[in-house]
Parts: sequence; C-alpha cells; structure tokens
Amino acid sequence: MAPALICYAVFVLRPIVLTVQYSFYDWNGVGASRWAGLANYGKVFTDPELYESILHAFELILFFSGIPVLLGLAIAATIRRIATSRLALVARTVLFLPQVIPLVAAGIAWTWLLSATGVVNQLFSALGLGKVTTAWLGGSSTALPAVGAIGAWVLLGLCILLFLSGMSKIDPALYEAARIDGAGVVREFFAITVPSLRQEIGVCVTVTVIAALASFDIVYVSTQGGPGNATMVPGLEIYYLAFSQREVGLASALAVVLMVVVLVVVLPIQRISREEKP
Repeated sequence: MAPALICYAVFVLRPIVLTVQYSFYDWNGVGASRWAGLANYGKVFTDPELYESILHAFELILFFSGIPVLLGLAIAATIRRIATSRLALVARTVLFLPQVIPLVAAGIAWTWLLSATGVVNQLFSALGLGKVTTAWLGGSSTALPAVGAIGAWVLLGLCILLFLSGMSKIDPALYEAARIDGAGVVREFFAITVPSLRQEIGVCVTVTVIAALASFDIVYVSTQGGPGNATMVPGLEIYYLAFSQREVGLASALAVVLMVVVLVVVLPIQRISREEKP
C-alpha cells in the first residue's frame, strides 16, 4: 500500500494543507506573502460576487442532481420492464453516451445548440413557439438554468446505469408477490424499486451534488461565468482569482470554504443512504 499512500499524500493531502496555509496570507503567487489572518475568509462571506458564486452552485444542484436522479429512476424502471427488447439496448447506449463525451466537447456542442440561431430555437420556431426563443446562454435569467440543463444531460446516463445495475439485484419474487396482492406499476415502483435502490440513489446524489458544487468545465466553456456573474460558480471564481487577479490567498480561502461546504452537504447524504444495520 505504500506507493499508493505516498502518491495520495503528495498529490492530495499536501496540496490541501498548502491551500489551507495560503488562505491565511495575502499573496500574489510570486512575491513575498503577508499574514492576513481570517481576512480572506471574511471577504468570502462579505463580497457579493464571492458568496453569490456559492449560491449559484447550490442552484445547480437542482439541475445536476434533482433532474438526473428523478428522471433516471423513471427511465431505468421503464427500461427494466422492456429489458428483453432491442429498444432497451439502444436506449441504454444512447442515454449513457453523454457520460463518455468529454465535458469540454459537450459544452461546445451545447453552446451551438442553445445559441440565438441554434437548433433549440429553430425547433421552437418550427413548433410555433417563436416568442419563447432567446439566447439561452446569453440572458441573465436563463444562463444558469441552461448550464444546469447541460449538466443534467451529462449526468443522466450515469444515474440510469447505476439504477439499472441496482434493479438487476432485486428479487423478482418481490414483484410477483406485489402483483398477486393487486399492486400496480406505480405501487411496485414506490414500494419495491425505490426502497431497494437506497444505496444506488445515495451514490447518484453524492456524485451529482459534488459535480454541481465543484462545477467548472461546462461553465467555463459555455459561459465563462457570464453574462455578468450570472453563472459564476466557486470553481471558476477560484481559477480567476488565482490565475487572472493573482489573489492566491483569497482563492485558497474560497477553495477551503468550498471543500467544507461539499463535506457538510455530502456527509449527511452518505449517512442517510447507508443501510440500517439489523
């Protein structure tokens, strides 16, 4: 285990410790540093641009986690019922495809699709919904939901695959007994399928919540945090602070806050999703 532990210590633990250390200094990354104490952390929670980026990340949880988990459960249950058909195989392949596409490529493709003259607006116009068309990634009120929709599209396939894997382990006798008792499709879903997927749901929620809070790639490629700061998220803000504005101390403080937020949000999810011991 020593080689793995050494790599983990050098490439994970050491950067975390250094980030915490830098967060207490005012440093431009090159010259001499100056002790700042908790001033950087105070700015994180008082500067509207910084704490609003954290709020934007929480808003993305609704899209990155809520939609893939809920829609993934419904789609996985539907695929399970038609598991022997060719349509099920095609559906699994098509729906999982976004997961293997690089996020940068996905962001670029969706930027074209959601542009003012993109396919999405052309489709709305063809359906007689021309009044709905807009530059989805260019409006302050639509940019963040549009980015969230891209993230939901990317993460949906992973959730479906995990749910299908979990459903394959459910004893078919449970469904047969439920049908004998007169349970319908909806009752089977909520009484057998969902409770049996407790761990898989916990994994999906954990992965998607972390993806929302630590989002960077899709936002950087599609909007770069704009228009204005409408889609600015902590990961992108840290990048700009450290490499554009040369405020390494402030960027480190925001990174530490983000790490704590992720732990505070994810650890209860892990505890709730853990199976109760008899």
